[in-house]
Amino acid sequence: MPYELYYWDGLQGRGEFVRLALEDAQAPYVDIGRGGEDEDEGERQAAMMAVLNSKTEPMIPFAPPFLKDGDLIVSQTANILLYLGPKLGLAPDTNLRYVVHGLQLTIADMVTEVHDTHHPIASGQYYEEQKVPAKTRATDFLEHRLPKFMRYFERVLAQNPHGDRHLVGDSLTYVDLSMFQLIEGLHYAFPRATARFASRYPRLAALRKAVGARPYIAAYLASERRLPFNETGIFRHYPELDAAAH
Repeated sequence: MPYELYYWDGLQGRGEFVRLALEDAQAPYVDIGRGGEDEDEGERQAAMMAVLNSKTEPMIPFAPPFLKDGDLIVSQTANILLYLGPKLGLAPDTNLRYVVHGLQLTIADMVTEVHDTHHPIASGQYYEEQKVPAKTRATDFLEHRLPKFMRYFERVLAQNPHGDRHLVGDSLTYVDLSMFQLIEGLHYAFPRATARFASRYPRLAALRKAVGARPYIAAYLASERRLPFNETGIFRHYPELDAAAH
């Protein structure tokens, strides 16, 4: 039985971190928010909302993404990956899996901060309604928060006793895939600020390149299943929020 991944149609969002793991492992899954050309978008969205608004489901999620594996519903991106990691061969079979999970949670923290660069006041308001505070928030993010996170992740790679090809251990884990997605999103949203990314964070840049070259990931990126970044997702490119690298 294939996994069922539930997420909003038309954007990568937090669901993309889960898709990358499923794609790299070639795990059978159905992307409920997208479906196939012969399926009605309204029906697909209705299926997701039926779970979210269920009056009887004991494992009701707060919001997508969430994953159905048979009768089990697992919500929250990092939690989904913690569940899938061992099943897909993308997590260590030792206590290091909790190190991987901790890094995934740190990525989740950074993703939230990226979102808040364009929605610093209220998620329910349009970006155009909060452009002035967004500029302030984005400036602080690019000058202080982005370097702080990236220096940390670069150090994690440098201090991995098994070498700097992976964040944890000596083989690929789902957090390596998630780091790829994070860096891709940052380059899309802030191309000027990340212009010197490779020289500042060479290990992270090498990891990004290696993940992107993995056969199943490369095939996915070149397919129609990989939606492009856009201004309805988490990573949005607003030129006025970007700044040249110092």
